[in-house]
Amino acid sequence: MGALRSCVILAGGAGRRIGSEKAFLPFFGRTMIERTAEIVGEVVDEVVVVARDEEQRERLKDLVPQARLTCDPVRGLGPVAGLVAGMTEARGELSLAVGCDLPFLNPEVLELLFDLARGYDATIPAKEGGLIEPLHAVYRTDSMARACEAALKAGQRRIRAPLEGLRVRCVSVELLRSIDPELLSLFNLNTEEDLSEARRIAGRLKSSGEGPGRRYRPPERRSKSLQESL
Repeated sequence: MGALRSCVILAGGAGRRIGSEKAFLPFFGRTMIERTAEIVGEVVDEVVVVARDEEQRERLKDLVPQARLTCDPVRGLGPVAGLVAGMTEARGELSLAVGCDLPFLNPEVLELLFDLARGYDATIPAKEGGLIEPLHAVYRTDSMARACEAALKAGQRRIRAPLEGLRVRCVSVELLRSIDPELLSLFNLNTEEDLSEARRIAGRLKSSGEGPGRRYRPPERRSKSLQESL
């Protein structure tokens, strides 16, 4: 049987440039946190949602009742602090880490990242020029938790900082194109312009019969359920 899988969703983004908290951003009748949890649920055994504080956690819990919720240990320290909380809470050997600003997450792409994670602490999509996607990546849970804790203790808040001591596999995005030709799984929402573009893309997918909620059903899961392991 394969390793247990978790997903850590960072939900604390204030979304100042887009005018709304990203987790609660409506996208075709669902909030982004609902949409994200549903899609990643196709390829993992458990979902952990990290809120920025208790107040946001209370507003999130009814939207994702199937998930376990936790909070940033210290508010305002960015995604590395969120990953500390999420990776510490996660029970899977491997954990997918995503934000809740990825409207076209592709389960087959996520499945491939899990498949490529064997023997590595971090498996991360990479573009030309060294640009990586650390919040669309798979990590060895305990290794990433320790690395994030060490980074924060050293005063390092950059998302790249925890990766420096890990065995990292960078996966060229060109490898992902056979599954996701437009690399829509990596499309994220940072501005109002991004949101407008996402709605245009979703409308195009819907008109072509794919729809904004298109599912890319992954192969039969190899890992046993979390409940079987407890």
